[in-house]
This record gives sequence, structure tokens and C-alpha cells, in this order.
Amino acid sequence: MPEVTINNVIVTFPFKPYPVQEEYMAKVIECLQNNKHGVLESPTGTGKTLSLLCSSLSWLLTKKAQLQAQSLVGAVETPNFGGKFFKQLNNGLKEAAGDSEPSVNFGWAVPKIIYASRTHSQLSQAMQELKRTSYKHVSTAVLGSRDQLCIHPEVSKETNSSNKIYMCHSKVKSRTCFYYNNVEIRKEDPFFKQEVLDIEDLVKAGQKFKCCPYFLSRELKQNADIVFLPYNYVLDAKSRRSQGIDLQNNVILLDEAHNVEKMCEEAASLQISSTDVAMCIDEITAVMEDMARDAERQNDFLMENSENVQKDFTADDLCILKAMFLELEKAIDSIKIVKRDEGDTLPGGYIFELLEKAQITHGKEQLVIEKLEKIVLYLTTTSTSPFTRKGNALQKFSDLLRTVFNSGNSLRYREKVKQCYKVYIQLEEPKKSNKTDIWETKKSVSKSDGKVISYWCFSPGFSMQQMMEQGVRSIILTSGTLSPLKPFISELGIPIEVQLENPHIVKGDQICVGVLSQGPDGYSLNSSFNTRNDPKYIASLGRTIFNFSCIIPHGLLVFFPSYPIMKKCREEWQNAGLWTKITERKPIYVEPQYKDGFVNVMNEYCEKIKDPACKGAIFMAVCRGKVSEGLDFANANGRAVLITGLPFPPLKDPRVMLKQRYLEEMRSNNKEALSGQQWYQLEASRAVNQAIGRIIRHKNDYGAIILCDCRFDNPSFKKQLSAWLRPHIKTFTNFGMVTKELRDFFKYAEHTLPQPNMTGSSSSNSVSLPALAASFDKTISRGTKGILKQDSDVTSLIDNTFNIDSYTNENGTDKKPAETKKNFSELLATESKPIINFSNCKIKKNYTTCELTKDVTEPVTKKRKIKMLPVEFNKCLAGPSTSTESIDISKNSQQISEEVANDTDKKALGKTYLKEVKRSLSEVKYKIFAKMIQDYTKTGDLEELLRTLETLFSPKEGLLHLFIGFKHFLKKQHITKFESHITYLKNMQ
Repeated sequence: MPEVTINNVIVTFPFKPYPVQEEYMAKVIECLQNNKHGVLESPTGTGKTLSLLCSSLSWLLTKKAQLQAQSLVGAVETPNFGGKFFKQLNNGLKEAAGDSEPSVNFGWAVPKIIYASRTHSQLSQAMQELKRTSYKHVSTAVLGSRDQLCIHPEVSKETNSSNKIYMCHSKVKSRTCFYYNNVEIRKEDPFFKQEVLDIEDLVKAGQKFKCCPYFLSRELKQNADIVFLPYNYVLDAKSRRSQGIDLQNNVILLDEAHNVEKMCEEAASLQISSTDVAMCIDEITAVMEDMARDAERQNDFLMENSENVQKDFTADDLCILKAMFLELEKAIDSIKIVKRDEGDTLPGGYIFELLEKAQITHGKEQLVIEKLEKIVLYLTTTSTSPFTRKGNALQKFSDLLRTVFNSGNSLRYREKVKQCYKVYIQLEEPKKSNKTDIWETKKSVSKSDGKVISYWCFSPGFSMQQMMEQGVRSIILTSGTLSPLKPFISELGIPIEVQLENPHIVKGDQICVGVLSQGPDGYSLNSSFNTRNDPKYIASLGRTIFNFSCIIPHGLLVFFPSYPIMKKCREEWQNAGLWTKITERKPIYVEPQYKDGFVNVMNEYCEKIKDPACKGAIFMAVCRGKVSEGLDFANANGRAVLITGLPFPPLKDPRVMLKQRYLEEMRSNNKEALSGQQWYQLEASRAVNQAIGRIIRHKNDYGAIILCDCRFDNPSFKKQLSAWLRPHIKTFTNFGMVTKELRDFFKYAEHTLPQPNMTGSSSSNSVSLPALAASFDKTISRGTKGILKQDSDVTSLIDNTFNIDSYTNENGTDKKPAETKKNFSELLATESKPIINFSNCKIKKNYTTCELTKDVTEPVTKKRKIKMLPVEFNKCLAGPSTSTESIDISKNSQQISEEVANDTDKKALGKTYLKEVKRSLSEVKYKIFAKMIQDYTKTGDLEELLRTLETLFSPKEGLLHLFIGFKHFLKKQHITKFESHITYLKNMQ
């Protein structure tokens, strides 16, 4: 592989690096050599991740060699051992590593590189990049949670992460986890030292060697040169402690750093409510009742021994804790909210005053935390019944104490809290229905209104500075979208001495960028709050998209400011018939607001782009949504992106208002600081930059970027767009101008620029799904990555990772991807009749999904009577169903024929649904599920069914998709009410 010397460090690169890559690597090495912190922006497609890995690891190996030489000099510095030679060697290596440490300091620890990104899937892509370099031999480790790594049959089935942790603790402590017991034996196996293992690789290795991947990863971390982890593991002080992450003398690389500010604030913030405190009291009471029952049966030897092993606390501990929670409840009840509609804001230090009323002060909190965790462990591990509490409220309160007393009780710390935090108190909204959780015991209800107390941090610098206090050697924050850098650096609150805004690797003739202020009818395009519901504006925007669908080839991305705006436009266009006109040119796919069905929609969009019989497709999505974060629409999948408005945060949201107020307070002391209005505008422009980054993914790619809102013509907004875009922005004064520009651009690109092979799928013609992977990280990392893992060509195109082939293959040769196996989530998202037969289910191999455009409202042509089999729930678990029933369904002929053709798929859905339910539930809960089916079949009691479903598939435990999936198996008269209940649940989330 080619070598390049940068700042006296020899960097081996997979190919001759481009100037932008050399410049980027020079900045990285400058940070590391001089122990400085840096903010580096390099657009997507410029090989940022590859450059970051190669430069940092080159420096690390040089640094290690220097330290070894220092050690060797100290050991053999005698005339007989050639001390002069070793001194020369040492001096030369010190110069390369940029280290001025004296040679006597040879005991200084060797630094590690901590590489952090947003999700495990993005980490996996970075590790794939590492495998393609000459540094693949370095010692690596990847850290994940038990959700990703646990392979214990019982523990891994638990859906609540907190419960899973305590179940694991119990089994480890009692040495009853076979996989944990094997870690010590297996950790030295050469396999784990020779391979770069990502999360999925670790899980497979753990299953092969019968050892725990979670604890194995922690062992591998000890001697690793580079550790990969999600960046909340380093930004969140609680996570750093629980994961045992040492930052002393180590280098932190924060990739995808455009999310760091928000993550820092969220990691240091939390909420607690009157209901939470009441539940804490209930959970303590439940344990006290258990102890009382045990005392009555103390003569029972077996009972006594089995229970006492679990109890690491006394009756007095429980009494003290209960009294503490009662005092806290009383203190919260006594709070008078002045602005009952808006809520009251108090200084951050108020949280200490509130806790002091329950006698929780610095020094005491650690004892309380220890006792609470022992009680939670008891509640989690002593009962398998789904009706008992698991200590979730106690765990939440323990997290509160860890956050509030994070750095002791010094005056300096309290001043920081006073400056960076606000306590926001509002009335707690009562539950709309007592059916939300029928397993909860009735809570002690105070006569006063319940309250929600929010302890919010508004300074990303608060967490960054705490990280600095751990002795970090250097922090590098990097992303494709950090512009403008000055306010970003201001928010971080740490000294940033190295900065970079790289240009893009593509040339000016590969992009067409402009602001469009009016539609084809001349009406102003303005998605502001005052005009976004204007029918004329919505109609003009729809006509704009229709016209572009006729001009732009292949894939067209349309981003809306929010889901409600996208929904409103869709409904208006459907009612006016405009939606149908657009779909006649290009079929439309819409980003689901929830993760259910997301895989289906993406797969269908990709297939439509590849279909030679079609003229491409349109994907409508939302800024800050699943599509805008990390998805890669290279080549034909994304030839143009339209931004239909500025995605400002909700103006009346209390947290948004308080953030602006906090910034104004800071600005009163520092006129150079970011103002509240500037931050508000930056939030919108950064979301736009992220959406724009979905296209132009490599050196030979090209595409158009049209900003369809007159407000983008404001110079202040233009300044906040990515630096590489700014020189190319044009202003289209009328629609004819943009039409001509786009026609000329795509005509030129078609005849001049390299074209992907459209006869098959390829790395240059596939959408990669890291954002999807983030949504389904648990499933993906447990060995069912589907698209992401089965097709290495696709994975190489993940956001901000670097595809070597895209630089070396000028012809854009394509390869056919492996077929992907549809997972359960895809099956559930498929349109099917509400009444299907569960019997004799067989999975069909070639499962095809329906198009989203079938949701379009069209006139009903005529009614047809169809005979369909009803769901025989009690028989579906035991044998075939035989009864039939005639029903009338009003559908158009196309829908009817498609549903009949998909009858086999409905059977597959039934069988797959049952398998997924059985996999997700404990044995006890599955028995409840089976009985629920029998009862529903006999009685048809929908209310009882909903109560049981909500208990089994709680949205809080991430099982809402199984709740929704049951819709396919309902009696027809219950469909409407069931859908209303689902809407209610989603609104409650």
C-alpha cells in the first residue's frame, strides 16, 4: 500500500490519498502530537473515516515505538549495550511522535484510541474500513450493551434493559451463567487477538466458543490499541463508570459529531414525576410485604435459604427508604406552580434543596444508591411472574441521584450546576385511560396535582469539561456537517486549537445547487408557521414536485420540516388528485413516522429505482428523521434532493424556550457567545445540511440540491450551509430558470460523467441503511443484519465511511448484491386483509412487499363479495381451522387481486408472528398470550384483549410492533377501535 509522510509520521494508505485527505490527516496528527483538541469537518464522500483511522493509528504505532525505545534505553543505557544508539533511536522517534517528554519518563502509559460514533451499525462500518487497511493487525475491541451482546437464553429474552442488567448481575454473582464462567478460559484464545471483531462477529464468536460476548469485550478492551464504542459511553458519566472506561492519557475520536451537543445535554439531564415517586413507595412496600411473609414462614428451611440469598438489605433499610420517599413525595406535593398552564422555571440548584427535604445530601446519596440497587436486584431476580414489579421506578431514582451528585458537592460544582442547569416544574398530565397498564397496583394518589420535575442541562460544555477532568490527552470531533464551526466550538466549552473545513472531493460540474423562491404558478414557496397551511402554498409545492419528477432522472428525495407538515401536504395532494399525477411519473414512497415497516419501504424504493420499466421513484422524508440521519442514496438512488422548508425546533416546546433563555443569559456576560435566536436558526440549518448529505456520496457521484423555500435566500441562512456548498449556490428567480438549469445539468452529466450500470444492483447503485440499523440495532447486532451484513458492497456505502472502489474504479462497474431475507418487521408491515387464516402456515421464500402508494385514497369502483377464512385463534396453535364466513369489502379491483395473490404470504405472516411472539416473551407471558387468544375467540371481548396485549407488548419495552401486528388477526368489527387504540398509544410515547 502507498505510504505518505505527514508531520514526520509515516501513514500507510490503501491508495494514493487525495489532497483533502492529506490535509485532514495532517490536522489529526497535529492534534495528537501536541495534545490538542480539534474540530474537523470533511464532507461525506471524502474518505473521512478512513483518513481518521489511518492517521491516528499511524501516530499511535509511532508513539508506542517511542515509548518502547525509552523503556529500552532506561534498561540498557550502559557503554556495553550501545546506549548511544538507543538514545539516537529514542530522539528520532520522539520527534516523529511530536513528544517532548524526557527519556527518563519511560514509565508513561501507552495511550489508547477511543473511537466513538452514534450507533453500533456505524461503528461496524468503521471496523470494516479498518479491515481494508494495513492497520488491521492492531489490537481492537468493541463495547456494547447486553441488549446487543448477551447470549444467555433466559437473560437475552428480557426486553427491559434495566431488568436484563440485574438478571445478569445475579447470575454472574452466583456463578450460574455458563457463558460468563468461560470468559476467563477463552479470553486468551488467538482468535480474539488476530481478528477485527464487530458486534455481530463477537456474538458469533461467543456462541461458537460458549463464552459471554459482553464480558469478553470488556476483557479485550484492557489491552486494545483502539476501542470502538457508541459515544454516549464516553459522554455520559454514568455510562463511563458502568463500562469501566478510563480516559486518562487516552485519545477520543468522536465521529458523526454533529450530534454531540445534543447527546451531552441529554446525558446530563433527566425527569422524575410524582407518579415515579409513588411507584418507588409501592415497590419498597412490596418488598416489605415479602419480608413479612418470609418472617411468618421462617420455619420453612427451603424458603428461608432460597430467599435470604437474594436479600442484601434489612427491614430497617426498607423503613428508612420508605420514610425518605414519603418525605420527598410530601415535598413535591407542597410545590406551588404559579404558571399552571406554562410551568415554572427555577435555578438548577433547586434540585439540591428538594432532595435535602428528604434528607438526601452529598455523602448520603451513595449509600442510598447502593441500597436501591440491591433492592432492584432482588425485585428483578426473585420472581418470574409478569404481574410483579421489577424495580424500574427505584432504578430511575437511583439514576437521578447519580446525575445530580455526579461530581461531589464542591462549591465549584454547585456553581456550575447553577449556571448550566434549570429545573422546570409542570403539572403531570393524568392518564387518559386506566387501561394503559392493568398490572400496575393502584398508586397512593395525593389530593394535590401530580408534578413533573425536569432537571435539564443546557450546556454541552458541562459534560465535555467533566470528560476533560479525567485526563484526556486529545479530543477530535469530526463530521461531514459541522458548519458553521464558530458557534459549534462555542457550545463545546473546551479549548479547540485545531480546525478544518475541507472542500468536497467532487468538482463544480457534478452539483447543481440553488434556492427556488416560487412554484411554477408563481406563488411564493414559504413553509413558515403562518403560511404552511395555506392551500395555495401546498398546491404550488405539489406542482413543483410534479414538474421536477418529469425532469429529474431516477431517485428524487423530498425532505419536509416535520411529520405533520408532510402529512398535511400528502392529504391535500391526494384530495386534489395531484398525488396520483405525480405517481404516474414516479411512484412515491413515504418515510413511516415509526420504525414499523421502514425496511419494507426502503427495499421497495431501491427495487423501483433498479426497475428498467420505471422512471425512478420519489422518497418523501422528514429532516431529523430516520432517512436524514446516515442513509446513503448514492448514484441513481439520489439524483436530486429537495428541501421544502426550514426545520426549526418546536418554538413553544419548554425545553427549546429555556435553551434560548439560557443562551441569552450567557450572552449577557459574553457578547461573543451564541444568542438564543442564532442557536434556533442553527438547529434548522444543521438539519438541512444533514438531509443534503444523503446524496453526492463519492468522487464520481453527481446530483442537484434545490432549496424550495424563499427564506433560504437570506444571507444568514446561506452562511450556515456546509462550506463546500456555499460557492455553488444560485438563486432561481423564476421556475423557468430552474427548469432550464436542471435539464442542462442532467443532460451534461449523462453524457460527460461516469454512469452506473442500471442493469443490476451494485455498490454504486444501492442504498445503505445505517439509520435503519440504528433503529433496529438490537436485531442487527444479534446476527440478522440482512441488507447491512449480507451485502458487503452495500455496507461500504454507509454514511461517512469510505468506499475504496469509488475512488479507484473510474468506470463505476456494478456488482449484483446478495438476496436479502425479509425479517419479521417487514412481514408485519405488509398490507393484508384484517381477517386471515393462521392454519397450515408456511413461509414463502420469495416474499414481495406491497408499494406504499397503495395507501392512496381512490374512488371505490364497485363492491365484491369475497369468501375469506376468519381467524381461529384457539385452533391456530393446535390445528387447522375450517369455518368460513362471507364478508363485503369495498376495494378497487387492483387491491382485491393483489390481496388474493398474497394469500400464501398471509399464512407466512401468521406463522412468523407467532414465532416472534414466542421469541420475545417469557414462557409465563407466552402462556398468557395463548390463553388470551382462546378467550378472545370464545368471547370476542376486545376490551380484555387490549388490556392483555398492552401488558404483554408494552411500548415502553419496545414491543409496540407486536401489539400493532395483532391487527391482522382481529375480528373485522374490531379493526377500527383497535387502530384508534394504537394511535392513542403512539401519542402517549
